Amino acid sequence: MDAASIAGHRRAEPLWRPARRLNRSDIPEKIWPWLLDKASLTERIIGACPGRFRVQVVNQQRGRVMRNEAHTLNMRAGTHAIVRQVQLVCGETPWVYARTVIPPATLNRRLRRLARLGSRSLGATLFSDPSMKRGEVEVACLTASDELYRSVTGDLSRKPETIWGRRSVFRLGGKPLLVCEFFLPEIGEFTE
Repeated sequence: MDAASIAGHRRAEPLWRPARRLNRSDIPEKIWPWLLDKASLTERIIGACPGRFRVQVVNQQRGRVMRNEAHTLNMRAGTHAIVRQVQLVCGETPWVYARTVIPPATLNRRLRRLARLGSRSLGATLFSDPSMKRGEVEVACLTASDELYRSVTGDLSRKPETIWGRRSVFRLGGKPLLVCEFFLPEIGEFTE
């Protein structure tokens, strides 16, 4: 039994694994196509959403990043960065909870706009930049024992047992940012 399985224990950070090491049978069939799609998630949602798509900002501020995020971005533990948390919403239903970490060094003159996106899509910005390079996709499964689970499912009326997510380091002009996307229960009801 791992530490997260012990009653009352909360795992502070998700356990991320490279997507290439996934066992497909462990992942719900309706989530699989969303997890490993390498195209723009925003564009895919817009194509699948029968209603109006929008980005709803949950929170964006300078804050301390998680230890695993700092490690992934080659930052010192305890470092602060811009942390952007949004929901990608179809109609009135959130489909994705996204958490983006933008290191201070990334916010040079050309990329300063990333800190001022508001309700504009980060995905549209990333995928329209010709210098964009995407790193390896990693996958995590959140449960109620994960601290991040509360943020991801915060205002959902129906809290699922598990939430699957993915993350990648994107580089714009060689400057990194980390994008984590967690797929909420309603997204699996729709496919293209």
